[in-house]
Parts: sequence; structure tokens; C-alpha cells
Amino acid sequence: MGLAGAAMAQDAAVLCRSWRDRLSLAPRRRASTAPRRSQSFDELTAYTGIQKHRAIAARFQFSDPFYQCHAPSRTPYIVVEGRTLLNFSAYDYLGLNGHPAVSAAAQAAIAQYGTSVSASRIVAGEIDLHRELEAALSAHYRTEAALTFVSGHATNVSTIAALTEPGDLILHDELSHNSILVGAKLSGARVLAFRHNDLTSLQRLLERERAHHKNVLIVVEGLYSMDGDMPDLRALIDLKRRYGAWLMVDEAHAFGVLGHTGHGIAEAAGVDPGEVDIWMGTLSKALAACGGYICGAEALIEVLRFRASGQVYSVGMSPPLAAAALAALKIARAEPERVARLQANGRLFLSEARRLGLDTATCQGYAICPVMVGDIVSAGRVTDRMLARGIYVLPIIYPAVPLKAARLRFFLTSEHTPEQICEALRITAEEVKAS
Repeated sequence: MGLAGAAMAQDAAVLCRSWRDRLSLAPRRRASTAPRRSQSFDELTAYTGIQKHRAIAARFQFSDPFYQCHAPSRTPYIVVEGRTLLNFSAYDYLGLNGHPAVSAAAQAAIAQYGTSVSASRIVAGEIDLHRELEAALSAHYRTEAALTFVSGHATNVSTIAALTEPGDLILHDELSHNSILVGAKLSGARVLAFRHNDLTSLQRLLERERAHHKNVLIVVEGLYSMDGDMPDLRALIDLKRRYGAWLMVDEAHAFGVLGHTGHGIAEAAGVDPGEVDIWMGTLSKALAACGGYICGAEALIEVLRFRASGQVYSVGMSPPLAAAALAALKIARAEPERVARLQANGRLFLSEARRLGLDTATCQGYAICPVMVGDIVSAGRVTDRMLARGIYVLPIIYPAVPLKAARLRFFLTSEHTPEQICEALRITAEEVKAS
């Protein structure tokens, strides 16, 4: 062994003795002698919180409206416990769920491919239907590429977590969907919320924080699912350009709803969709299927193909769902009158609700409109009484919304008639005033 080797061996021996001495001097942990108490799921904070809600319902004698099983029906109706009710709680915005062409496409896909691709797309789960649907979505947004996911929630979670990391900054609207918040938390980036649709609040954060972070991602929704309002997209684009940030728009409730042909918030705002860096949407609403998608630059999609956990570690979209979404997209393009009917229904709902003195908060008269009732007890009682009168609309309560901001959330579709909307609102006004 040469001199260098001997020196290295001596250094290693000294280092080992040093660590041995440290370990011998460190206080030793004694094994706990106290008996370990068994863990119990019914002691979880989440479980006790659910039971508190149920106790409130029992005390004030209104039913639990959630997870009710329903029988097959077509929009705008729902069959619950043998009763056919007018449904305002489903987001089949364009009435395409059960459309003969959509159902036929799903059935043909099952006959050709089966019910599952039986693998992640990165290995053996890629089929031509996936690529055809993605090409259609990419063309819709005029982007370079698109990628579909099996879940809308997983789309946001996986995309945000894959694109950002410690050292980055995520700025989101304070009323952002849970999936946006979860993805932001998983990313490790710094996360800050700006006041709802308040771009002055957003600009203050950008002015204060931009220089201290590598990448900045701004996330908004095209149409907010609890309030039925939309952001100022043109102003958001100006801000993201000025501060060198990415802009991500969640179009889950805007696709098929906003814009004169249903192309979404870009069409409604009169801006080029290419000005938005990341378009996100779901297939479960206007497109009558299940899953989510991202549209954007080829480099963005390539990153997600290999880094988005909900893509890499999940089975590919099932063939019938991909086929159904593709068929629904074709119908939506060919029949713009569906969008026109939906938008007319939204305008009618908002104007009639206001005429009746109902509080619709910041609703702008599109496919989603809340009727504010205040507290959980009032929301539960009004829901029960409306159900008894043939109107199926569910309450949104804490923690989905602030404690004193409980509401009835109405989803409108192209298939509701003006008479149905006016009758439902007449009943709503009577029951809200009686609560």
C-alpha cells in the first residue's frame, strides 16, 4: 500500500472511531414499557366531524342528502327511492349522457378493445382511441399537444406536483378546487392564495414574491364550481406576461358552457387560447364520460407523460370512456344549439332568482348558480322540503364552503325547460323564506 493509501486508511479508522465514540456517548432510548393503546378509526378527527354533521341533522330532523342511490334516468330527471324528481344536482351540461351516438361509441369500443386497457399507458396500455381523443382536444384549444388522465382530480394533482418543486411559487385563487390545493401541497413549492377573482391581490403577491422564486405558476378556474363566476382572463394573461409566470386554467365547468360555441373561457373573453400555458379540463361534465386532460406545449405534455404520477402509475383510460368523450365532443361541435339553450337557461335562472329576491352571491348566470341560505341547519331543512316537492338540489356546506355560507347549488343543463326552471325557483323562494 502506498503512502496515499495508508493515509486514507488511517483517516477512515479515525472517522470510524469518532462515530463509535459519538454513539457510545449518545443517550440510549429505553423501550417503552407502557402498553400501547389500540388505534381506532372511530376516533379519527375526520370521522368525529362526519358524526357531528349527522347529529345536527338528527337533532333538527332533516335527512342526510348525500350518497343517495338513484335509478337509471335521463337529464333533467333523476329517480330516487322510486320517485322521479327534477334534477338540478348533475353536471350533464349538454345533455349528452345517454345520447344514442355516445352510447353506441362506448359499446363499439367495448366490442373492439374490452372494458379496460389493463395497463399503464407507459407500458402496454396505449391505444389509438387515446391518441385520437387527445388530438381532438388539442385541436379544440389550438395547442401543440394534449394528454388525458383517468381522473379529473388526479389531473390537477399530478400536473401541478410534476411541474413545480421547492424553490418555485404557486399562486391560486382562494376558492380553488381541492385538487389544485392537493397538487400544490405535494409539489413542495411555496403556495399562496389571492382573494377570489381579485387581480389586485394577485399582483401584490407577484410584485412581492416573483424575484425570490425560480418558476411561478398561477392557477385559476374558468368557471368556479361553488359560485358560478369567472375570472378576468385577459387581465390574467397580462399579469403572467409582465411577471414571467405560467398561467393554468381549470376548465372543468367552463368547457361546453362558456363562449358562444362552448369553446370555454378563451372564447368568452375573446382571447387566443395559445396565450394560456396550461389548459386543464374534465371529461365528466359536458363530455359525458370520466377523466381529465391537459392541453399545452409539446414539452409540457412530454414532461407529464413521464413525470405525472397519475399518468405513469395508473391504468390508461378505459376504451368506452375515451370513445364516449370523443363522440360527445363531435356532437357538441355539430350541435351548437345545445350550448345556446344552456346559456339561455343560465340567464333565465339568474334573472328569475333575483326577481324572487333570492341571494345568488357572485353568480354570473351560466351553468352553475348558488342560492345562499346561510347555515347548515337551514340548508338541510330547505333541501328536505324541496325534495318532498319534487326538486332534487343538494346543499353545499362547510368545509366545502365557509361555515356561514351554506347554499343550494343548482346545475343547469341544455335539457331543462324554462317552465321547469321557473317552477323550481318559485318553490325555492317559498322554502327559503319559510326556513
